[in-house]
Amino acid sequence: MGKLTKKQKLAAEKIEAGKAYSLKEASALVKEITFTKFDASVDIDVRLGIDPRKSNQMVRGVVSLPHGTGKVTRVLVLCTPDAEAAAKEAGADYVGLDEYIEKIKGGWTDVDVIITMPSIMGKIGALGRVLGPRGLMPNPKSGTVTMDVAKAVKEVKQGKIDFKVDKSGIVHTSIGKVSFTADQIRDNAKEFVSTLIKLKPSAAKGTYIKSIYLSSTMSAGIKIDPKSVEEI
Repeated sequence: MGKLTKKQKLAAEKIEAGKAYSLKEASALVKEITFTKFDASVDIDVRLGIDPRKSNQMVRGVVSLPHGTGKVTRVLVLCTPDAEAAAKEAGADYVGLDEYIEKIKGGWTDVDVIITMPSIMGKIGALGRVLGPRGLMPNPKSGTVTMDVAKAVKEVKQGKIDFKVDKSGIVHTSIGKVSFTADQIRDNAKEFVSTLIKLKPSAAKGTYIKSIYLSSTMSAGIKIDPKSVEEI
């Protein structure tokens, strides 16, 4: 293992080994242990007591973070001509249909979210091989297949994110930036975990929230006491 830099040593000294911090403490500490020159993302990892291999224990959903993600989200709206003006006004970065479908077939995926309408899904189905592996395929469950594309665009731009448990039973997502205040990080983390709790599958037995870790880009993870999430 390589030697730690001075900043890495300083960060390591701030984290007490084996301690589970309160969400409030962790939200402040993650800012203290981050020394990147750029505005690092704040990530949360939650290990769930489920078996993701079973369909009745799959956890997937959407959450609107109170303070947004701090990221610039590039949105493509694939819609009929009558909905284009509203989508553009709502803040969509790209709006159209056939020309973008052809671009995607050619390998273009330079966007973060794709929103479309139910009537358009027939055309988009053929793009599954390109969009699926990149997590860009529109899905009614995530609110990206809707008649009200303008509303969907606004929600995504304001901090709505979708998430899905991985094969290891862990849900990982970014909930903000280090430039956020500690209270903003705490609020976003609390909203995310609260949403996970609401989505607990009825088939899940035993402890549901097994562990929570908060970290920033290139920082160590801070263990959080799950019970502290319910604290004000």
